[in-house]
Amino acid sequence: MNILQKPAFIICFGVLMLAFTANTNAQKKENNLKNLVQYVDPMIGTAKMGHTYPGATVPFGSVQLSPETDTIAYSLNGKYNGEVYKYCAGYQYEDKTIVGFSHTHFSGTGHSDLGDFLIMPTTGKLQLNPGVASKPLSGYRSAFSHSTEKAEPAYYSVLLEDHNIKAELTATTRVGMHQYTFPKSDEAHIILDLTSGIYNYDKKNVWTFVRVENDTLITGYRQTNGWARTRTVYFAMSFSKPIKSYGQAAQEKSVYRGFWGRFDQTKNFPEMAGQNLKLFFDFDTNEGEKIKIKMALSPVSSAGALENMKKEIPDWDFERVKKQSQEIWNKELSKIQVETIQKEDLINFYTAMYHAFLGPTEYMDLDGNYKGLDMNVHKASNFTNYTSYSLWDTYRALHPLFNIVQPKRNSDMINSMLAHSDQSVHKMLPIWSHYANENWCMIGYHSVSVIADAIVKGNINFDAEKALQACVNTAKVAYFDGLEYYMKKGYVPEDKNGSSVSKTLEYAYDDWAIAQAAKKLGKTEIYNEFIERSKNYKNVYDDKTGFMRPKLNDGTFKKEFDPLDTHGQGFIEGNSWNYSLYVPQYPAEMIKMMGGNEKFKIRLDSLFNMHLPDKYFENTEDITRDGIIGNYVHGNEPSHHVVYLYNWTDSPWKSQDKIRMILKKMYRNGADGLGGNDDFGQMSAWYIFSSLGFYPVAPGSDEYALGSPLVKKAIFNLENGKTFEVETVNQSDKNVFVSKVLLNGKPLDRQFLKHADIINGGKITFYMSAKPNKKL
Repeated sequence: MNILQKPAFIICFGVLMLAFTANTNAQKKENNLKNLVQYVDPMIGTAKMGHTYPGATVPFGSVQLSPETDTIAYSLNGKYNGEVYKYCAGYQYEDKTIVGFSHTHFSGTGHSDLGDFLIMPTTGKLQLNPGVASKPLSGYRSAFSHSTEKAEPAYYSVLLEDHNIKAELTATTRVGMHQYTFPKSDEAHIILDLTSGIYNYDKKNVWTFVRVENDTLITGYRQTNGWARTRTVYFAMSFSKPIKSYGQAAQEKSVYRGFWGRFDQTKNFPEMAGQNLKLFFDFDTNEGEKIKIKMALSPVSSAGALENMKKEIPDWDFERVKKQSQEIWNKELSKIQVETIQKEDLINFYTAMYHAFLGPTEYMDLDGNYKGLDMNVHKASNFTNYTSYSLWDTYRALHPLFNIVQPKRNSDMINSMLAHSDQSVHKMLPIWSHYANENWCMIGYHSVSVIADAIVKGNINFDAEKALQACVNTAKVAYFDGLEYYMKKGYVPEDKNGSSVSKTLEYAYDDWAIAQAAKKLGKTEIYNEFIERSKNYKNVYDDKTGFMRPKLNDGTFKKEFDPLDTHGQGFIEGNSWNYSLYVPQYPAEMIKMMGGNEKFKIRLDSLFNMHLPDKYFENTEDITRDGIIGNYVHGNEPSHHVVYLYNWTDSPWKSQDKIRMILKKMYRNGADGLGGNDDFGQMSAWYIFSSLGFYPVAPGSDEYALGSPLVKKAIFNLENGKTFEVETVNQSDKNVFVSKVLLNGKPLDRQFLKHADIINGGKITFYMSAKPNKKL
């Protein structure tokens, strides 16, 4: 080698090494920055009222593979059994036994269904009934301890103590994967209980059907009549090891039995059908042997489920599936990267992100096929079809959050709503729908809010004019929940239709949302019609008492009235004190109507400072003391915007310390860390927005009310490639007031942030202080 070339070689090598080192460090930093799974605690909300589940799932996944901890029935002695309410997600942290692991769950709801295809590994004498919690050995359930339990995004594990089996779960979008580590046994079993379910009752199963295709593959379906009355879920189930033998529990004999009696269907018979199938699969196992199971779901067919399985999990590499699914979670969680002063706040934030991204869930096979509301098979063209719309909850903050961090998905959800409307014999958008069924839960027609919010904010990857017409059609179905009276009289009469005040107020807001979409699209006639309807809130306001109050068909107010009571007063899951503040579309007009600035501030102050005795909500299962501050009910949704109403007074600073108080009191680490039902992510979305310093008081507007951020710093990584940064100066637990705000380095002279300010990229800076700036 030419001696003159050596220095150049050394220099080049040195440069390459520096570049490699720099790149490696940058990569390490990037990986560390995105390692957000470690801050998610799926156990938060699994105790008391949170109604979340701890099992394995991916963002918006069709499969939610999670443990069931009891078998509480929906009815007891022919009446509603209030104990079942605790098991909306199948799991209660205080329980000491696990019944098994099922594949479908709602997150945080106040009513329930699902719990499909429960699997339980056992050893010893075969038992096909779950037994009771007080005597776990009386059935196939097992005792467990939280000390051996582990929950992460896309992963759950626990030791089933009575069988000495380690259970591990992970999932892809349409497939749940189980890994069971057995002891040595010649009596190892896998139970598949198709009778098990959430909010179960006698004869909820309409039909169950199973085929043993070969010694490792099982297919079938389950049809139920529950919250969704015509729900059918298909499955394909594959074992990593050949089955030694199998069978089913004897079923009740029906009047008509056909000619199947010529077979012994209880043992090794490959075709099984009936209302209540309970199956077992036998194995011999060595010490430490792992038996793996893949359970794929489909809304269309077992063939579709099998194709989903082949494509999503083609092998038996459990760790690979877990790793890839957690990488998907990291990608989604990285859409907002935050820094906080306390680690506990970081855990709360990313657990809220996690819960917010659990639904709505994908509802179609990989080929785009899904079952529609008309029970026919449809194909999603150029969009992903979603289901499970808890819209009375999620229109408030979850879908507005999606318009920022999940705009493509939110547009797909709206396309799914439009498909629902097309398939509906009522030609209505979803009210509360899941699994190709409208279940008609709760009030309002809040799909229109989701659609209007997307249109106003320019997130329109759907036919906007068709969507607007669907909104109009939905708002004019006279036979829906008092709309006939609302359209004629401008209010819903309490003696004609219950929860009348709540309905009137929510219809009026929804009408305003329709008007905003119409205005954006230049549809003046529709705008004029619905902007007029949006003022109907005035018709249930009683200026003598200063409260919204139920009005009768004859135009008089109902005489028996207590603004504190949640029972029989014309309100749903709330009282007049809280619901009287539900005019999110016209806060300034509402304040004037209630006596003006000074009186309104006193009223709001009183809401947070007064005491609400238990007698006023003791028979309302969705409200408990855990979710109440004063008379402010944060554990339920109608009040979620209320603390931000100070922004429409001359004292916006009054909201700031209260927001921080709510963030600390209603959201904590630990299983009992939520102050109420998470309601498919709405409670979590409130936390996300509020900890970032702003909130969508009226979806359908392009404005967010400013508050008091909890984070030290946050970066939105937007789908359009831009970033929006939230920065705080002098942040601390004591500095809860905002002294000034800068937007892109310039003073912000309004109490609101525009949607365009975020989506176009930029930076908002909050200067924090221990004392309020009463001039801001």
